Amino acid sequence: MGTGKGGLLATAVAVVCAITVLGAPGAAFASPIPAPTTTSTPAAGAQAPALPSTATADKNLEAVRARLETLYHDAAVATDAYNAAEEAAQKQSAEIVELAKKIVAGQQKLAELKDRAGAAARAQYRTGGLPDEAQLMLSNDPSEFLDGAGRVRQGQRATKGLITQLTRTQQDLEQYSKDASAQWAKLETGRKIKAAAQKKIEKQISEAEKLESRLEKKEKARLEELERQSAQKAQTAWLDTGILHEIDSAASAQGKKAVQFATAQVGKPYVWGAEGPDSFDCSGLTSEAWKSAGRAMPRTSQEQWQQLPHVPVEDMRPGDLIIYFSDASHVAMYVGDGSIIHAPRPGRTVTVAGAGSMPILGVVRPDA
Repeated sequence: MGTGKGGLLATAVAVVCAITVLGAPGAAFASPIPAPTTTSTPAAGAQAPALPSTATADKNLEAVRARLETLYHDAAVATDAYNAAEEAAQKQSAEIVELAKKIVAGQQKLAELKDRAGAAARAQYRTGGLPDEAQLMLSNDPSEFLDGAGRVRQGQRATKGLITQLTRTQQDLEQYSKDASAQWAKLETGRKIKAAAQKKIEKQISEAEKLESRLEKKEKARLEELERQSAQKAQTAWLDTGILHEIDSAASAQGKKAVQFATAQVGKPYVWGAEGPDSFDCSGLTSEAWKSAGRAMPRTSQEQWQQLPHVPVEDMRPGDLIIYFSDASHVAMYVGDGSIIHAPRPGRTVTVAGAGSMPILGVVRPDA
């Protein structure tokens, strides 16, 4: 790392470059679209092939739905990795800047201490470096010398203190440099993780979009209906457990503010890595909602699950966050009456859904 004010400038420039690289959008990773199959006109008298039955068509669409669910789930996992790397990069960049400031301040202090040490050395040179006894014998006024000798001893003690400060400052500078180098290494590792996650996200979403693009208009409508039916079936099963009879806690003051924020975002598109104000991913929505209520919290759904206090499902209240899937790859905000607000996936908007429409891992409370 560079030193002095130039070092600080170089550090700041490098930080900006790192952040720019980390934030730059990657290229899309599209898989080739299969060539359309050709069909021939049936010969005279030949029967046209029978159209697939509704049951067969639904079975095929169900397979498509399952595949899309897998693709978007994998994209959500990668989005969490991307968001975590982004959050870490911001912290590491800030730490590097602070270390650079400490290095500059340390160098200034070191220069000042060296000037003082030089002045002390010059003063000693002017006395000829003679021992006190010799200077006493050569002095014309012994009493004046003794007064001066007391000041010299004070100066000697000050010189020792000066040397101690010089040593400590040099050690501090060395440690700051090592810490900055370590942060740069972490920043580079995070950049690679973020780039790999971005590549996976774009690949999974691209494949999902291509799969959906091959469907006819009626098939797309039927696919959405199958998705709705699947979610409704899961929600009904969850409600049939009688869970709502146990969930009757009122929202906290901060929880109400978080719910109000989330409700105001309904209809805005899902965009991976987004924290608003025009689009959100799942954890971007929940973290920003609670930030608006005055409560800072982790950025990703996995970190929210790991770091926030857990509460039993039957004790949850509006504003609490429900974490979904065994890998904590999705999060939503509970808003009461068995409902959630969440940003589902690419191609969808922030919406209200049933709290039991996905497999629940657990519930966390930001303001516990």
